[in-house]
Amino acid sequence: MTEFEGIYDQYFREVYAFVLTMSRDEKTAEEITQETFFKALKSIDQYKGHCKINVWLCQIAKNTYFTHHARQKRYVHDEGEEAACDTAIEKLIERKEEAFRVHQVLHSLQEPYKEVITLRIFGELSFKEISELFGRTESWARVTYYRGKQKMHERLKED
Repeated sequence: MTEFEGIYDQYFREVYAFVLTMSRDEKTAEEITQETFFKALKSIDQYKGHCKINVWLCQIAKNTYFTHHARQKRYVHDEGEEAACDTAIEKLIERKEEAFRVHQVLHSLQEPYKEVITLRIFGELSFKEISELFGRTESWARVTYYRGKQKMHERLKED
């Protein structure tokens, strides 16, 4: 067994579960997970070890999912909106005319705020799951999410 096969065996379920929380579709989750490991294999030499390998794989999976989702939206219009969430930022996202502005502000945030907010809102991960991805405490995930939301609200008010 090669080293990459070991990585695949060890992390496939975790990456699949992560993608499934975003896609809510088993077939899509499996497809994205397979593509994630293919991309990881092609770029394994770029992995520098600055983060845990499961975090690196989930980053690839997240980006692959967002690319896939954007491609799907171009072909299929209005498949239906996902369930509304409670926060003001999430409500802004529901309004198409505000979505681009919110995404611009989100994209301008520094890490880890951008990643934590993306995982919480779009990935619908719990604070516990986010803390595990980053290897931090659940409190850290909550505080980072809260601070990131505050920064977004401030920037949205500036516009």
